[in-house]
Order: sequence, then structure tokens, then C-alpha cells
Amino acid sequence: MAPFQYLSHQIHLTFAFVAGMLVVANVILFFRKRADPNRDDNELVLRVRTWWIIVASFAVVLAVSRTTAVVFFGFVSFLAFKEFLSLIPTRRADHRVLFWAYLAIPIQYYWVGTAWFGMFIIFIPVYMFIWLPTRMVMIGETKGFLRAIGTVQWGLMTTVFSLSHAAMLLVVQPDSAARVAASWPDEAAKASGGAALLVFLVLLTQFNDVAQFCWGKTIGTRKVVPKVSPGKTVGGLIGGVATTVVLSAFIGPWLTFLDLPRSLAAGLIIGLSGFAGDISISALKRDIGVKDSGNTLPGHGGVLDRVDSLTYTAPLFFHFIYYCYG
Repeated sequence: MAPFQYLSHQIHLTFAFVAGMLVVANVILFFRKRADPNRDDNELVLRVRTWWIIVASFAVVLAVSRTTAVVFFGFVSFLAFKEFLSLIPTRRADHRVLFWAYLAIPIQYYWVGTAWFGMFIIFIPVYMFIWLPTRMVMIGETKGFLRAIGTVQWGLMTTVFSLSHAAMLLVVQPDSAARVAASWPDEAAKASGGAALLVFLVLLTQFNDVAQFCWGKTIGTRKVVPKVSPGKTVGGLIGGVATTVVLSAFIGPWLTFLDLPRSLAAGLIIGLSGFAGDISISALKRDIGVKDSGNTLPGHGGVLDRVDSLTYTAPLFFHFIYYCYG
């Protein structure tokens, strides 16, 4: 199938809308700078510029083919896992174990690419869970064993297993259930079902982050978890989740095969789990004593900073779809 052919008209419009919002952001920053030449908007400029790169990259790999998109997510998992390990001190003896942890990344995404759900769902939580500590014990170093294996296991589960659920959405087809397929008017829309779900997930996850930040700056002074993320307020959480649910209700039935009740439920799941993923990675960084996980994405920090919410929203949204329509 040629590039762009398997993407529905709704997906094209979604990317066009996001690009339009970025254009608006560039225009606003331009006039802000003209109004006050001394204003320091460098971080915002870098952030918007990086968003252009992220959106363009995501659109291109999704348009080329499902395989390309799966490989892309595998590369994102690799970068996130690498950043995670760079933050946490490891023992010299662990380096031979880390080889197997890195090897698990292409293997996990191979299961995604072949749509082998049985291996996809148990490979890391079962086989790697057993093999990694076994290999670590065979090296013979017992001091710091629990911390070392916990670090590798948690990192692998978060940055690889959880994120791979986003890529797995690409192989979820709407025609797996006759009642769903019947509601789609043409073959292109049916073929883009998995891609539409992925776009829906990523869009709402990132929008939820922005909405919670904006609402947190606008209303509410009561902190949710002041020791972990002082900027998170109850008002920001409620406002962000509510806004995400409303957006989900509008675009869910239009972009995907979700009906209105399931779109509302999906918005609530993404809103709450996105918050949980964000503060979990924040707790990790606060424990280590760093602000950002890296500088790979100018204005955003590292890859792990950008996908923190997605590490929680992806598996929960995937299983919501799987059990509703599988």
C-alpha cells in the first residue's frame, strides 16, 4: 500500500489542525518579541521548534507504513531506556546484564510487528523478568542486587513494555468485530483504524499534559503532590482531565471507531493515567536530583521527559480497546 493511502481523511485533518496550532504559536511568539525585544522567550521558541520536529517525524513515519511506525517507536523506547539508565548509577557487573535488556527492545517490537499478541504480552513481564536476575546472579555479585535488578526491570517495563503498547495499537483493526466494521463507510477508514487509535492516544496524552499545566497556572493553589511536583494543583488536575474528556468526546467518534460513551471513558483513562505517569517520572528525577532526563529535545529536556505520560496512558488505553473490541 502506497504512503498516505492507509491513513483516513480524518487523520490528515488532525495533523493539519496540529500544524495550524503550531503556526499560531509561532505567530504569537513573533509578536510578543516585537512588542518587547527584551523578553526572554528562548525556551518557548525552542519548545515550539521541537514540537514541529516531533509532529513532522510522527506524521512521516505513520504515513510511510505500519512497519516504519513500529520501528520508530522501537527507537523511541531505546532512547528512553538509554536515558533512564544514564540517570541511575549501575554496577560494573551489571553491564553484561544490560546487553540482554537492550536486546529485549528489538525482540519486543518484533512481536509487535508480527502482531503476536501472546508473546508481546508476556515476553518482558515473564521471560525477561526471570532471565535478567538469573543472569545477574550467575555473574556472582550479590551486593546491591535488589537495587540493580529493580532498576533494570522497572526501566524495561516503563520505557519498552509500556511504550510498545502504543505501537501495538497499529495492528488493532476495526473490522475485528463486525458491528464496528459495519459503521465505517469505506475501506480506507477501516484500514486506518489502528493508526487513528494511535493518533488519538498520542494527541490526547500530549494535550492532557498541556491542559493540566495551563489549568494549574490559572486556578487552584492546593498542591496534589507537593513533594514530587510542586506545580501540580488539584484545580489543574481536575481542569485538565475534564478538558481532555471533553476533547475526547468530540474527536473520538469522528477520528476513531469509538462511540461517545467509550470516547468519554477513554478520555478519563488518558487524563488520569497521564497524570500518574507524569508524576511517577517526576518522582524518579527528584529522587536522583535532576530536572530533566536529558537534552535530546531542546526546550523539552530528554525523550523520557516527553513520553513520561505515555508510559502509563499507552498500556491502559490499549487494554481498554482490546477488551472492548477484541
